[in-house]
Amino acid sequence: MARIAGVNIPTAKRVVIALTYIHGIGPAHARRIVETVGVPMEKRVNQLSDDEVVRIRETIDRTFQVEGDLRRETAMNIKRLMDLGCYRGLRHRKGLPVRGQRTHTNARTRKGKARPIAGKKK
Repeated sequence: MARIAGVNIPTAKRVVIALTYIHGIGPAHARRIVETVGVPMEKRVNQLSDDEVVRIRETIDRTFQVEGDLRRETAMNIKRLMDLGCYRGLRHRKGLPVRGQRTHTNARTRKGKARPIAGKKK
């Protein structure tokens, strides 16, 4: 099992797909990493040599901000908005959609499960 950026990536999958299991690396970045390192696209993780795994790990460390560092930076950006008290920060603080979506209906993902209001009948 290959461990890259603190994540055990699945061994049976192709390298391009397995790299997307790392937070901060999507399909496009995974393709670019594989091309940079010079690993064929069809190759699976369990077929990689130790040298190729090390080269992939070094490329990711050198080029991308992934996993814990990325999560920490995102959390700090949200905290900064909340401390400033700007509109987006207030929406984060209240747990409401931040980017202008409607909240009268929908927005259940952000607001959580619907809670009944006592005495609200027509």
